[in-house]
Amino acid sequence: MNVAETDADELTLDGGPLAGRSGSERTCIVNRRASSPEGLVRFVVGPDGVIVPDLKARLPGRGAWVTATRAAVTEAVRRKLFARAFRREVTVPADLPDLVDRLVEAQAIASLSLANKAGAVVAGFSKVESTLMSGSAAGLIHASDASDDGVRKLGQVLRRIFGDDPDTMPRVTAFTSLQLDLALGRMNVIHAALLAGGPSENALARCTALEVYRTGDVAGGRPSASVNEPKY
Repeated sequence: MNVAETDADELTLDGGPLAGRSGSERTCIVNRRASSPEGLVRFVVGPDGVIVPDLKARLPGRGAWVTATRAAVTEAVRRKLFARAFRREVTVPADLPDLVDRLVEAQAIASLSLANKAGAVVAGFSKVESTLMSGSAAGLIHASDASDDGVRKLGQVLRRIFGDDPDTMPRVTAFTSLQLDLALGRMNVIHAALLAGGPSENALARCTALEVYRTGDVAGGRPSASVNEPKY
């Protein structure tokens, strides 16, 4: 490794957890582009030399940042970029992309649970339909195993409201009915709606972060993706 490479790699690390959570831009070790921390995942080296995802940007030590997509994390593993960034031998879990996926998914599910506890979730086809028609819905949730008929009928409601642009309403489809049951503390949740407000905004942002991690694509009209702590 030459001096130029060393200097460039040094710039990819933050100065520690407090610096990592600041609003300043961080540089992805994969694409070398600087962007807001909200669109990246922080990684640190654990005491045993193992690379650890730090989604909350709180773990001690200097951190390396990767764009918050499965493709970027996979590329960082494939190209052995963590060892290069930290300038030392490290152990990278073979399932690191899957581990990050599980952590981002857990954050999204937890955010739905918090929104539910705040009274910001209604469930059941009729209640969801009424909420959409009243204009008080901030987002629509379909279980990934929902019937096509139910999804189609609620889609018709959205078209009546938004005309040719039903995608104006953010939709969450990442979770099975069982996952939604556990998150919302109810049985047989197939369709749900998020009511406008802070808890729902956070839940939608977390769910979008999961979608972006898995697909690498930020859907138009959705809340900005973030794997960071909620701001309230």
